[in-house]
Amino acid sequence: MIHGFTWRFYRVWQRNRDVFFRLWHSEAPASVIEPIILLVAFGLGMGGLIGENVDGQRYIEFIAPGVIAAYAMFSASFECTYGSYFRMEHQYTFDAILATPLNVEDLTAGEIFWGATRSAMTGSVVLAVAAAFGLVPSWWALLVPLVALLEGVMFGAISMFYTSIVPSIYTFNYFFTLFISPMFFLAGVFFPLDTFPAVLEKISRFIPLTPAVQLNRALFRGEFSWDLLVPLAIIAAYILVFFSLSLVTMRRRLTK
Repeated sequence: MIHGFTWRFYRVWQRNRDVFFRLWHSEAPASVIEPIILLVAFGLGMGGLIGENVDGQRYIEFIAPGVIAAYAMFSASFECTYGSYFRMEHQYTFDAILATPLNVEDLTAGEIFWGATRSAMTGSVVLAVAAAFGLVPSWWALLVPLVALLEGVMFGAISMFYTSIVPSIYTFNYFFTLFISPMFFLAGVFFPLDTFPAVLEKISRFIPLTPAVQLNRALFRGEFSWDLLVPLAIIAAYILVFFSLSLVTMRRRLTK
């Protein structure tokens, strides 16, 4: 049975926010340094080998929207896997929260929405890095953090569902090795999807990261069509399924 969460989920979000801003200096540098290295190494290095015209753009311009989507994915996924697991199993933060009027669903929703917030923050930082490189041609790109927020809810929900069923922290190796990392290469971040074999292209269009990459590219170019309703629908479907599942499975785990 699915129980609903209440406005109190904000208190969980608020708690995580306060902890983050006390420790931000230990996490923030990676959000800036890694995308710079990636853009330089792939955009300029590989771009020099591939050529200057990839899908009508310079290669570094082509990968910039995808890199933003990818790092937004990583932020929400790490926050709602390792971060949530440590709070649940090692720091006993979840036990303390559940001793208050908040219920399991409030806790779960707060964790997911905090993961989404981290995703939006990362998306904003990497967007600023891309702008510093002169890779943001359209003002519509200012909406990219909103896509990162929506993407963060999706990956936060997927990650919380997985966190609710893992027997140990080592099991996250499977999640990142077999699910997150392959998407980094198969979601159109580095190569147009139509360069893949036909079967792989069809599969790639429906993996969770792909619709976020597609929306970011549309915003970067300022080009929109009704076809963009498809990636929006895919993201909404993933959110509906995994948010609902995570509410159920987290309740089972924390009340067993």
